[in-house]
This record gives sequence, C-alpha cells and structure tokens, in this order.
Amino acid sequence: MKLPFDFEKTKQWVIDTPVWRSMFRGGVWKDTPRDRAQHVIGNVWLHVHPSRIRKHWLNLRYTWGLGILSFFLFLVLTVTGVLLMMYYRPATELAYRDMKDLEFAVSLGMFLRNMHRWSAHAMVLITILHMVRVFMTGSYKTPREFNWGVGVILLTLTLFLSFTGYLLPWDQLALWAINVGANMAAATPVIGADGPFSMVGLKNDARFILLGGTSVGENTLIRFYVMHCVLVPLIAGILMIVHFWRVRKDDFSGPPIAPEKLPADKIDVWPHLIIREYAVGIICLIVLIVWSLAINAPLEEMANPTVTPNPSKAPWYFLGLQELLVYFDPWIAGVFLPGVIIGGLVAMPYLEKDKDRGVGSYAWRERPFAYSGFMFGIVFWFVLIFVGTFMRGPSWSLYMPWEDWAIHKPPPPSTFSLSNWLGGPLLLLYFGAGPLIPKLVTLTNSTRLIVAKIAMGTLVLLLGLAVITPLTFAQSFWVGASLFVYLVLGVVLPSRYIKTLDFVRYAITMTLLLMMIGVFLKIGLRWGFNVKYIFSLPAFSFNI
Repeated sequence: MKLPFDFEKTKQWVIDTPVWRSMFRGGVWKDTPRDRAQHVIGNVWLHVHPSRIRKHWLNLRYTWGLGILSFFLFLVLTVTGVLLMMYYRPATELAYRDMKDLEFAVSLGMFLRNMHRWSAHAMVLITILHMVRVFMTGSYKTPREFNWGVGVILLTLTLFLSFTGYLLPWDQLALWAINVGANMAAATPVIGADGPFSMVGLKNDARFILLGGTSVGENTLIRFYVMHCVLVPLIAGILMIVHFWRVRKDDFSGPPIAPEKLPADKIDVWPHLIIREYAVGIICLIVLIVWSLAINAPLEEMANPTVTPNPSKAPWYFLGLQELLVYFDPWIAGVFLPGVIIGGLVAMPYLEKDKDRGVGSYAWRERPFAYSGFMFGIVFWFVLIFVGTFMRGPSWSLYMPWEDWAIHKPPPPSTFSLSNWLGGPLLLLYFGAGPLIPKLVTLTNSTRLIVAKIAMGTLVLLLGLAVITPLTFAQSFWVGASLFVYLVLGVVLPSRYIKTLDFVRYAITMTLLLMMIGVFLKIGLRWGFNVKYIFSLPAFSFNI
C-alpha cells in the first residue's frame, strides 16, 4: 500500500531534529558492524551487553535463556507490584479486605495479583535452575568466581523477597507460614532466644528483630511490607547491576578457542542476541498471562492467631528446611544448614582443583566429582520439598500422595536418642576419619567399574539383609542406600579426584561433603531406626 507521504524523508527529518538527537546518540542507521555496535553501546538498556559475543551463546541448549528469564520475571514483579501497591494498605484490619477488593471490586485486580504471585514462584524456580546451569557448564570458574558469589547472594535475596511478600495477603496461610520462619529465626545460635548458647537476658533476639515484636502482628506487617517493597528490591537491584557488569567484564564462558580462530567465532549482539532475548521475554509473558487467567493465587480465611491450621506449612521453597525439622533441632535445620549451604556454594569456585576443565560445555566426564556432589545435593533438596509438599498431612504425619488426609494416621513410633558416650565418639570418628579415608585409599580400577561393583553389592545387601537379619525391608533399604551414598560420594570419588588438593582446600571440601552426606545418613537413621539424636546436650539446646 502506498503511503500518502514519503516515509524515508519523514523518518530522516525526525532523526535530524534537535529533540531526537538530544535523546539518541548516533546518526543515520547504515546497518554496518560499527552501527550495530554503537546501537548497543549507546543504549541505556542494552549497553550492559558487549557489542559482540561468542556464537555458542546463541545456542538455546547452552543457556536455555534462564538468566534473561529470571531478570524478566523481576521486571514483571516490579511492574505488577507497583500497581498492586496502589490498592493495598499494610494494616492488619485492612490488608485482607484489600485482597478481597482486588478479587471482586478492582478491574483486573485478581489478574494482577495472580501475575505477581506466579511470577514470584517462577522466579524462585528459574533462578535455581539458572544457578544449576551455570554450575553444569563450569561458568563459575576463573575469572568468574566473584560473580558466582554475587549470584548466590541474589538467589538468597530472591528467596527472602518471596518470603517477605508471603505475609502481605494477611490470610491464615500467610500468618502461620511466617510463624514457622520466625520460629526458625528464634533458634539462631547465640542471638536467638531458643538457640544453643543463647545470650542470657537477651530481649531483642533474632525473632523479635524479624517480627518487630514478640508475635506476628501490625509491626510485622509494616516491617515485611517495607522489606518486600523497598529494602530487598533495592539491594537486589544494586547486586543485579554488579552481576550484569561482571558478566560483561569477565566475558561470557565458553570452550577454549585458539586466538587465530576467535574473531570468526564472534557475532554481533544486535540483532542476533537481542532479538532472542525479546522472544524469550514475550514467550514468558504469554505463559504468565495464560497461567494467571487459568489459576487463581490462593487466599484462605483472614489471619487468626487463635486458630492454627493443621498442617501449618512454610512456602514451598522453604519446605525442605521445614522437613529437616523432623530430623534436626531448629537451629540446625533453619539456621546452621542454610548457612553452610550458602557458604559452601560461594566457596565452591575457590575449592575446585582444575580451574579450566569443563568450562563452556556440559562435560560430566571432565568433572565427575563436582557434578556428582552438586547434583546429589540439588536432587536431595527437591526430594525434601516434594515430601514436605505432598506427603506431610495433618500433625505432619506421612501420607502417600494418593492417600486421603481425612483418614486418621496412627501416631508415629516413639523415638530414642543414642547415649552421648556412643554418639560422641561416632561423630568424632565420622568427621575425624572421614577426611582421611580417601587419602589412604588407592584406586587402580576405573571409576565406572568400582561404582558398578558397589551398586551390585548394595543391591545384594538390600535383598539379603531382610532375609538373613531381623531388619525390616525399610531398614535394609536405608542401610544399603546409606552405604552406597557414603562409599561413592565420601570415599571413591574424593579418593580419585581431589586427594591431591592442598590441605586447606581438601579439608574444607571434605568437611562440606561429609556434612551433606551426614544429613542423608541422619534421615536414614530416623526413618529406618527411629533415632532422634546422636549427641544431645539439652542444657545448651545443643542436639544433633
């Protein structure tokens, strides 16, 4: 169709006006490499990218677009959050009423709330998957160690951002989920009123600081509202800027390429990468819109401190911690283990032996020890979340996913604790001899053959123990599974791949590894043999 005016002349006239030139840098677009680079460098949003990147970064199967997805979800949360703030008042007598108004009185109010809620859940999951992808491709290694640490902190802030927003609807689900988290904070060693070695006479403990009082109330709602809408997003935004800047300065990860082949391996960011990022954002937005139209965000009855729901559960992303409360004291499950996980993730790049192996590709064969340990931890964590979400019913009883929660479950069998005279030496033996065993073991066969033999022996053990001993099948399973996990992760792989590390890095790596395996072993003792504590000092609230 012929336009009633000359489009090219009009376009050129607009570009040449002082108003246009004051806002946009550059001259006439000529579609040359220089212009494409200038378009990226001179744009306030796009200049976080370099002008050119390696070709393999355009391969969807390498990055899966998880980094840009997590940032796009943060933008969606920001926009929908600002719109929701216009209809929300952080007061205990008004917050729940505003939630109902969003559902019935505000145009598109329920849709906005759905978009915000489901984007928050998606951001938590996508950020975790992004971290897994970065690990699997070795993209956290030199010179990206610091940026990996920034990413771990951003993941922690993402979880805390969702946690603070959980209270704002002020319904039963929110109130008691926050109570679960606050009780974990009270178990903080030294600065928590219920934690081990609590400071005598401490009034404003960690729980008090989190809640703004002794219980979840008006002060808590105001405090969580400010943290959710101002403090945490501000800190996260600053760290995102640092994260993006370091991604550009440290260069994108990829397999090593000879210098003479490097120029041919690079491609212009505009339009090749930018158009893919826009496409990922559009697809994500479509999914969120359909999701928000199809499923409404949950909203239970108005918060009532006098009525406790059964079961009372934390948000799904914290259900792994809540499940650990069955097997450990609150200070271990809610404070110590999360701290060890965060610290271990930050320290991981500095502990690895081969800084250059397995960078830029999903190369399990090049990093079997790191892969096995990391993926065992990730899978184990999501199994705990699955158990806490779908298998914990009233009174935190264990139900199969297909069982009806209305059917009353008998109380669990009574538990017992080991004598400190037995448990103490066992712990010392585990953490004392555990790091030494891989140093003393010499492997002559291939790892595959050794693992196959161990797996076959474990299978025989699983089948035979229930027959030749008084152990039940469940006990036999946990004995066999525990032996398999300990021998493979705690002996075979360390002996083959990290025994030559220097003393400090080897000691830290083995301590973190044995702690992770120890959590699995403790759960096996509880499920199979009803052991509550291995070592206990009740006077100091120190029970393991």
